[in-house]
Amino acid sequence: MSVAWEASGWTELAPGIGRRRLPVWDCTVGLVVGEGAALLIDAGSSVREGALLRGEARRLLGGGRVTHLALTHPHFDHLFGAAAFAGVEVFGAVGLDRVLVRDSDELRADAVRNGADPREAAEAADLLVRPRHLVTGERTLDLGGGRQVLLANIGPGHTPHDLVVLVPGTPGPGASGADSPEVVFCGDLVEESGEPQAGPDAVPSHWPTALDRLLDLGGEDAVYVPGHGAAVNAAFVRSQRDALARRFGVS
Repeated sequence: MSVAWEASGWTELAPGIGRRRLPVWDCTVGLVVGEGAALLIDAGSSVREGALLRGEARRLLGGGRVTHLALTHPHFDHLFGAAAFAGVEVFGAVGLDRVLVRDSDELRADAVRNGADPREAAEAADLLVRPRHLVTGERTLDLGGGRQVLLANIGPGHTPHDLVVLVPGTPGPGASGADSPEVVFCGDLVEESGEPQAGPDAVPSHWPTALDRLLDLGGEDAVYVPGHGAAVNAAFVRSQRDALARRFGVS
């Protein structure tokens, strides 16, 4: 698959790895390209937005298609577009499937409270896609061409069902190290464009520990991609972890 990120609305983070900041809620989606396979991380806030992402991905992939979808957590702005990706292998943290069955009405209502079109919110809630593959600890996906990604259930924190995606760096020739960094898609465990949002489903007592696990997973030199905002480094994640600990009175 050939990827041309320029003038596409996407930003290339490393070879074959890109992100897109969506309008309105500034939700970030990611795309990881292998050989004959591609992983999308999150799907946008409506079926319409998901269809736009599907079309963009097809153009970026030179006519190829998204084959895998990872949903980082059960909030409307990250998963309501999933119905646009028929036939895709969908992954989520264990328990996500139950939330989507039990709380579809609340997800719709939350979308409308936050300014979503009521008709689009109702359509997306009716078409909610439950993940077929549930991640308890860690799971490796092989996207072909030497591209593997790690899905890790490191929550609870922002929600009870937080999934992150680690894309290993590419080893540089000859010397140790990497010629491209590791990239970690964090979902809303990390936010850059504002203070992390803690809704009624947040688990504040465990959130700092989840970020400790995130830092252990990615390491000091990784690029961390928040669910909202610009990409950040390990120092930012550590600072946000400490701020959350103070905010919620936990260690």
